[in-house]
Amino acid sequence: MVILQPLTPVDGALPGPVLTEIAALYATNHAFFELSGDFPDPGRITVEQVAAALADELAQDGAEVLLARSAGRLVGLAATLAHHPDPESDDPDPWIGLLLIDATAHREGHGRTMAGLIEDRFRAAGRTGARLAVLDNNPKGLAFWQARGYTALRRAADRERGRACTVLRKAL
Repeated sequence: MVILQPLTPVDGALPGPVLTEIAALYATNHAFFELSGDFPDPGRITVEQVAAALADELAQDGAEVLLARSAGRLVGLAATLAHHPDPESDDPDPWIGLLLIDATAHREGHGRTMAGLIEDRFRAAGRTGARLAVLDNNPKGLAFWQARGYTALRRAADRERGRACTVLRKAL
């Protein structure tokens, strides 16, 4: 059973033990971070780099970072946005910005479960669809989301680094 818990700063900071767990989760996913270019050395991701990345995520209006635990163990992390980060956008849907599963637990159903739980949270909030973007150099990620019922809307460059990606949507 997977349980989602919001990551909440305490006195403006993320708790050290949780940051250490999250950094370990990120470190298992060096292959993904080689594709994304999010860290200078994907083979040596530090707690400080993860703390900075999470602070950037949480600084966005309507952002939430969700931790997934199974039997007490951190098995995944998701970053969501209540709305498109561009204030000029007329996009009404919430976004899944990142879904990261501990690479030592891939193919155990945690990603599928997390995606479903996130969609349930969006539905409970009255949302009728969800969007995300998959980097074009990540065919496994694209296949995962398409298998969950997401369909491609358009090709685009991501806002952060201009990387080529495909924007997908699923009606909820």
